[in-house]
Amino acid sequence: MSKSMSGSKRDRSIPRRPLLWLAAALLFTLPPMFGSLVSWVPWVFLLAVALQFWMEPRGYRLRFATLKLLLAAAALLAIFASYGSLKGVEPGISLLVVLVALKVLEAHTAREFQVMVLMGWVLCLCGFFLSQDFEIALSLLTAFALLLVALIQFHRGSSPGAFWSPLGTTCKILLQAVPLVVLLFVLFPRINTGLRLDFRANRSANTGFSDRLSPGSIAALANSADIAFRAEFPGRTTAPPGSMYWRGAVMWHCDGLEWRAPYVPVSITSPDRGTRQLPRGNAIRQRITLAPHDARWMFALDRPFEVPSGAILARGDYLWSVQIIRKARRYEVVSSLGAAGKELTPGERLEALELPPWISPAVRELAQSWTTQNSSPRAIVNRALQFFQTQGFRYSLWPGEYRKNDLEQFLFHRRIGFCEHYAASFATLMRLAGIPARVVVGYLGGEYNDLGHFFLVRQADTHAWCEVWLPERGWTRVDPTTAVAPGRASLDLNSFLERGIASGQVDGRRSAFATKLARSALVTDARLALETLSYEWDTRLLAFDADVQEVLLDSIGLANRGSFVLIIEILITAVALLVIYFGWMQLRTRSRADQLKTLYERFCRKAARLGVQRDPWEGPSDFASRAALLLPNESERIREISNTYIALRYAPEPAGVALDKFAKEVGAFAVRR
Repeated sequence: MSKSMSGSKRDRSIPRRPLLWLAAALLFTLPPMFGSLVSWVPWVFLLAVALQFWMEPRGYRLRFATLKLLLAAAALLAIFASYGSLKGVEPGISLLVVLVALKVLEAHTAREFQVMVLMGWVLCLCGFFLSQDFEIALSLLTAFALLLVALIQFHRGSSPGAFWSPLGTTCKILLQAVPLVVLLFVLFPRINTGLRLDFRANRSANTGFSDRLSPGSIAALANSADIAFRAEFPGRTTAPPGSMYWRGAVMWHCDGLEWRAPYVPVSITSPDRGTRQLPRGNAIRQRITLAPHDARWMFALDRPFEVPSGAILARGDYLWSVQIIRKARRYEVVSSLGAAGKELTPGERLEALELPPWISPAVRELAQSWTTQNSSPRAIVNRALQFFQTQGFRYSLWPGEYRKNDLEQFLFHRRIGFCEHYAASFATLMRLAGIPARVVVGYLGGEYNDLGHFFLVRQADTHAWCEVWLPERGWTRVDPTTAVAPGRASLDLNSFLERGIASGQVDGRRSAFATKLARSALVTDARLALETLSYEWDTRLLAFDADVQEVLLDSIGLANRGSFVLIIEILITAVALLVIYFGWMQLRTRSRADQLKTLYERFCRKAARLGVQRDPWEGPSDFASRAALLLPNESERIREISNTYIALRYAPEPAGVALDKFAKEVGAFAVRR
C-alpha cells in the first residue's frame, strides 16, 4: 500500500530538468508558426509553455474538464473565424497547436510528460509542412534534438552532473543515425516534387509578380524579403556589363496608370531560334533557380534568346512556362544584350498605340507639346525624361493611393510615386505622342553573394519599366524611374534605399540605426553565409526529386531496377548496416569488459604474492576489506582499486578514460619503492 502510494506520488511530479529541456524544444517549434499561421495561435502556444514552466513546480495545473472543453470550443470558433473554414492544412495545424497548448497546461504526471514529447515531434513534422526554408529546418532539427535530450534526461533522473550529459548522448544517437538517413534519402524511391512542399491556397499572392500592373502593386512589396530566384553566370567571375533587368512579362493593354498583359501569351518560338549564332561577346548565359510561385512566369536578362526546355518565348520576348511552377525550377537561358530588331507589324503598331478614352485634355496637351518642337521619336523621349527629372517628381515607397484614372493627378499635382507609376505614366504619354510603347514588368538588380557566387533577387526587387519603338533600333528600353531616382538601375532596391535614405534623397521610414547595423561587416558576413547555406539547401536537398535521383542512380549503375526491387535492396542494405553496427558495438563493449576483468585478476595475483589470496566465492568489496586489514600499508590503494573496479564493472559501458586510470592504479599497486 505504501509502495503504491509512493509510486503514485512520484508519478504526480514532472522533474524540473526534463521540463526545462522540453520548454526549450517547444520554443524552437515556434518559427514556422509565426510565418504561416494566424498570429494569435503561436502566441497562445508560447503563453501555455511559459505558464506550464511556472505552474508545475508550484503544483498548479488546468484541472476541470468543463473548463478544458470550453477552452477547446473557444479555440475552434476562433480558428473558424480566422480562416473562414476548418478545412485545409493551416486551420488543421492551428487546431493541433491549440490542443497541444491545452495539453501542456493540464500535464502533471510523468506519463503526460512523455506524451508532450511525442506531441513535440508531431509539431516538428507540422512545422516542416508549413515551411522548408533552411532557417526553419535548422530550428526544427534543434527542436527534435532537444526533445530527445528531454526524454533522455527524464529517464536518467536528477543525479549530480546529469544536466549536460544527455546532450552528448543525443549527439551520439543522431550521428549513429546519419548513415542510414543518407542511404534512405539518396536511394529511396520518391515522388517527382522533391521535398519542397507548400500547401498554401494562393502562393502567387505572396509574390511581387502578376499579369496586371496597378498603382501601388509593386510599392507594397518594397520590404518583402521573400526570394524570387537566384542567378548564376557560368563562365563569368564578375557581373555582366550594365544594369540587370530581369524580363518577366510585357504588358500591352493601357488603362492610364493600370496596364495588363495578355491572358494567354502568343508564342513566337521558332525552330531555328536556339541554333542561331549571336555576335561574339553579345550573349550572356544564366543559370537560374526559380522559387515556386504557382504561375508560369520565368525570368531572364533582356532579351532571352535560347529558350529552356518546357518553356516558350512569348510575344514581347519573355519566357512562359508550359507547366505551372509548383516546385523550385532550375534552368539555363541565353540572353542577347542588343535591342530587338524585329519589324513592327501593323497589328502590333495599332495595339501599341491604343489608349483609354478618358484621358484628360491637360495630359494630351502635355504629350502634344513635345511633338511640336521636334517630331523625332528620340527627341520626344528625351523631353519626357527631362519633364520627370526637372518638375519636382519624387521617388517614394509610400506615394499614397492612386486610381487607374488619376494620371493627371500624378503628373501635375502630387508628383510622387514608385516605379510602376513612372513606367505606366511614361508609356501612356508616349502613346499620346504617337510613339508605340509598352510596359515591361520583371525584376531589377540583385544582391551578389561573394561566398556562394550567385545573385539573390528578392520580391522587393520587382520593377517596371517602359519600351518604346524607335524606327532605327526597334523596341528600346527606357526606364523613367532612373530620371527621378538616379542610381536605382545599378543597385538592388535595399542597397539603393539605404543610400537614398541616408542622403535624404529618398522618402523612407526605416531607422537609420537599423540600416547601419544591417550593413555592418559582421551582420553582412553572417547573412551571406546563411544565404549560401540556404541556396545549397534548396538546390541540393529540396530539389532532389525523382529526375535528379534517376540521374544519380544511373551514374552508379542502379537505374531501371524498379521501385520494388530498389526498396528491397535498400532494406537489405540498411539491415546489414545495422547488424554490422550492433556487432561492432557488442565487440567493443565486450573487449572493454574483458580488459577490465584482466586488470582485476592482475591485481588479485599481486595481492596473492603479498600473502592475501582471494577466495573464489569472495566478492570484490569483501576481498578489499580483508586485504586492507592484512596489508595496512596498501590499504588506501586497495580500497581505491576496488571502488574503481566496482564502478566500472557495473557501468553500462566502461569509459575509456576511467579504464586507463584503473590500469595505472593496478600497475602502481605493490610496486617496491
